[in-house]
Amino acid sequence: MTDTGQDCRFFVSYTGVKLPLLLVTAIAPEQLSNRNTFIRGYFDAAGALTGFEKVVYGEIELTHRYSYHANGMLSRAEIVMLEEDPVTLNFDEAGAPVAGQDAA
Repeated sequence: MTDTGQDCRFFVSYTGVKLPLLLVTAIAPEQLSNRNTFIRGYFDAAGALTGFEKVVYGEIELTHRYSYHANGMLSRAEIVMLEEDPVTLNFDEAGAPVAGQDAA
């Protein structure tokens, strides 16, 4: 992901079942050489998570991209897992999944 203008931070893992997932345990960039697995998170100027990549042994295994409604609720989530078809989920302005969506 090349999100120019985005704040990129690193984390040990993520948590949650509801999107957007929460990134947990921030780590400094200089600690990455000691890790086999880490999360590279991207944040907009307001601090909202716009996406992340789970990196395992140098390979990106999972990618999430998020966009938001003007009210701050999640609008769209694009999820890509290694060797699987991408999935796109859309949400209404209240944050509820839009019925009848198909995987991308």
